[in-house]
Amino acid sequence: MKRVLRRGRRGNVAVEFALCAVFLVPLLLGSVTTGMSLNRTIQATQVCRDAGHMYVRFVDFSMPANKDIIVRVARGLGMTRDGGNGVVILSRIMFIGETQCNEGGLTLGQCTNYNRPVITQRLTIGNEGLRSSNFGTPNPMLLGPKGEIAMADYLTDASVRAGNFDSLLALQPGELAYVSEAYFATSDFNLGWWSGPGVYSRTIF
Repeated sequence: MKRVLRRGRRGNVAVEFALCAVFLVPLLLGSVTTGMSLNRTIQATQVCRDAGHMYVRFVDFSMPANKDIIVRVARGLGMTRDGGNGVVILSRIMFIGETQCNEGGLTLGQCTNYNRPVITQRLTIGNEGLRSSNFGTPNPMLLGPKGEIAMADYLTDASVRAGNFDSLLALQPGELAYVSEAYFATSDFNLGWWSGPGVYSRTIF
């Protein structure tokens, strides 16, 4: 009789553990993922801020040696100069006013980007395929060797408009804003059918 009771108790323990595991295992996995994402967010914010500081001080990130500086800053995040698990997007944004249209030799009717913020330079470091900018992507054909966009194009081409930017920062005509965006995939925790979400950070100078 004692042996039967012991077997019954062992069976009850197994059933109780199985019922608890249904709730505890997802909770454990969620806690681990949240912790890893938080750590990755802090790292991404630091990389984004450092890249923005250098960009606003006119560091030329079209040069491979300067791109490697950002890769070194992002050490441990799996980013390379032209690929990997991260991307840093740098944008120079200008608000187009009447003066800018006149300088381009255009009337207000011809200056289709009048009274709008536009991207006048775009540089990307890392894996461009991971994520696009929150403020739009200019036509790649418009970008010069240093990522610059010619005046004739940023005054008239609709693809250079910085969507949703004026809701974040109101610029005066001719004013510039330097924007740094960083995104890193959280591939450390990947179950095959599910992987942790990536982290995004943005700074505006």
